[in-house]
Amino acid sequence: MEITLKADDGYALGATVFGSRGRAVLVMPATGVPQSYYAKYAAYLAERGFMVLTFDYRGIGRSRNGDIRASSARMRDWVLLDAAAAARHLGGEIAVVGHSFGGQALGLLPEPGRIAAVLLVGAQSGYWRHWPALGRVWMWPTTHIGLPAVAKLLGYFPGSRLGFGEDLPPGVALEWASWCRHPRYLVGALGVEDAYAQVHAPVRAYAISDDRFAPLRAVEALGNLYPNSRWETRQLAPRDVGVNTVGHFGFFRERFRASLWRESADWLEGRCAS
Repeated sequence: MEITLKADDGYALGATVFGSRGRAVLVMPATGVPQSYYAKYAAYLAERGFMVLTFDYRGIGRSRNGDIRASSARMRDWVLLDAAAAARHLGGEIAVVGHSFGGQALGLLPEPGRIAAVLLVGAQSGYWRHWPALGRVWMWPTTHIGLPAVAKLLGYFPGSRLGFGEDLPPGVALEWASWCRHPRYLVGALGVEDAYAQVHAPVRAYAISDDRFAPLRAVEALGNLYPNSRWETRQLAPRDVGVNTVGHFGFFRERFRASLWRESADWLEGRCAS
């Protein structure tokens, strides 16, 4: 069921509810990825007895409003305002499924004591030095030069043309690049160590061997930013699930319904109260 949420600043956000009852799950998307990408996985979780909420960050998908160049959104607003509105709609205890940025930023959610469990896919610290040598060859120029220069030149970041999901508001792209230059990523850049220390939930973080956007070292570095969570890194190679590639985006494809989807739903069931 499609619904509209209102953030604290009045911004209207497109969201979708899957299932009508059960343990609540909030899906927090990756940078520039619309909620529609997670629809089949959310529907599967609903079949398994969860009530799932997906949503689009402002400037993305059904939450895009007008010329993206005129957007004043910052990346922090995606959580402090947008994800906060989604969590508030669910109420009570929630599990969080975070993809990439969605897992990086959940420490900014209000009332972290409500988080019963966290499942992460391709979630990492974006600090460029956490990439292996070959990865740094493109991470350094992207975060120090390319991303900010293009956003300033065009007034937005054309992610849809460059393989980074949808287009990004200029403030989002610039803040993201600045975080990637900080050794403690967004936690250090925003000075929110105390907030992240309030996350005590069990966390399963999938580190996929062919995910060039989330190498193992970067995934484990993110775990260090949640010092009081019960963190478990689940290393996975494509051959483990009988395929040639999974990458940064494959987990949510329906081909993994009987493998990764089932495994992740089983994990969530085991850690969420009825």
